[in-house]
Amino acid sequence: MDDLDRIMAVMDAAFDPEYGEAWTRRQIGDALTLQNTHYLLAGRDGEHPLDGEEALGFVLTRGTAGEEEVLLIAVKPEARRNGIGRALLARLLESARQRGTSRLCLEMRDGNPAKHLYASLGFIPVSRRPNYYRGALNGPIDAITYTCEI
Repeated sequence: MDDLDRIMAVMDAAFDPEYGEAWTRRQIGDALTLQNTHYLLAGRDGEHPLDGEEALGFVLTRGTAGEEEVLLIAVKPEARRNGIGRALLARLLESARQRGTSRLCLEMRDGNPAKHLYASLGFIPVSRRPNYYRGALNGPIDAITYTCEI
């Protein structure tokens, strides 16, 4: 299993189809060919999984001019609330710093419980996009943009 397979396995498990947020294999593959796109995988301890070990989480970013955008971040549902997301984000902050990044930004659905994790790591909300995400049950959902100085 290569890293693209690992990313897709996490994505297939982690993203609720109701919101249409998951990317296709082609979209991920194309993104990974771009020079300023970076990714990290996380195993059970939040570190890069060993050969043959499944990934339980991943993060995908794109950077330019000292800023990186978190395009996707996910942890398999059965592995959530075990520190994997926190470890993955801590590794991202460190690797982005090493690349010369001074700010990270991300966007997520309003009401996403991960907002508490992001806030604990220094992300602050800076803008809102009304009705950005689709939602079958309650109609459209706003997107919130967060930034973190690193």
